[in-house]
Amino acid sequence: MSHHSNSAHAVFEFDLTTDETRRRAAVMAALGANWDPPAVMRGEEAAYDLLYSGLDERQQEAYDMLVAAGVLPRRGQGHAAD
Repeated sequence: MSHHSNSAHAVFEFDLTTDETRRRAAVMAALGANWDPPAVMRGEEAAYDLLYSGLDERQQEAYDMLVAAGVLPRRGQGHAAD
């Protein structure tokens, strides 16, 4: 492949504004009128609380290590009932 210093470069520009607007409208339509973002967030938090509850000693050590490293946020006391 040869590169010449006098070769012309073509500039390609794409305006994705219309496509992004269409994509967002499609997402909102798919979510429907009954979509409740706060309820979704509460459900997600409850799922994470359950995920990290009831850890055995070794799992708790790994969790604590990940929290200390900033990979995971500290969650409650490690029990879903807390």
